[in-house]
Amino acid sequence: MQERILWRKLENPGHEIATLNEKGNCRELLGTAVFSEEGKPCRIDYSVICDLSWATKLVNVHGVIGDKEIVIELQVDADKRWFLNGSALPELSGCLDVDIGFSPSTNLLPIRRLALNVGEEAEVKAAWLQFPSLELKVLLQVYRRQSENTYQYESAGGSFVSTLEVNDSGFVTNYPGLWQEEKNEPSADKFQR
Repeated sequence: MQERILWRKLENPGHEIATLNEKGNCRELLGTAVFSEEGKPCRIDYSVICDLSWATKLVNVHGVIGDKEIVIELQVDADKRWFLNGSALPELSGCLDVDIGFSPSTNLLPIRRLALNVGEEAEVKAAWLQFPSLELKVLLQVYRRQSENTYQYESAGGSFVSTLEVNDSGFVTNYPGLWQEEKNEPSADKFQR
């Protein structure tokens, strides 16, 4: 099974494409984002591998921010210990999800893992890859399912709140002020006689 989405960045020029593959004993989220950050061109590719319960196991992020090349590899072992390029990150122990700060794609992971009913909420502890600093820290998040395709999202103790619209796959289709799904609207045939 494979699903794709294309987003348009709202706060500055840019696009991102993401693909979700569900195969065998893992789920794979792949994406490429191309955008401008503080006047610098950025191209970032990422992959997130999850187990069947949607818990993050491996994250690769590589690309460029201006003239700076980035290469990040995160691994998570069976005891939920996180490693960055082979070095232990004890402060991230226990995190089940990764939150890639430049992308709306990783909201899909807790949405799918939690499978909340309308009216339910849950708190998650994510390993947050901040952007553009690329620092990693724990980010507590709350997801409240408001309707079939709407979640209230909170982070940083409620200092950030947003209403996320999602599709049936769990991909965010509207992240107000940040990202919007780019839909290919059918157009009239320009060459009709």
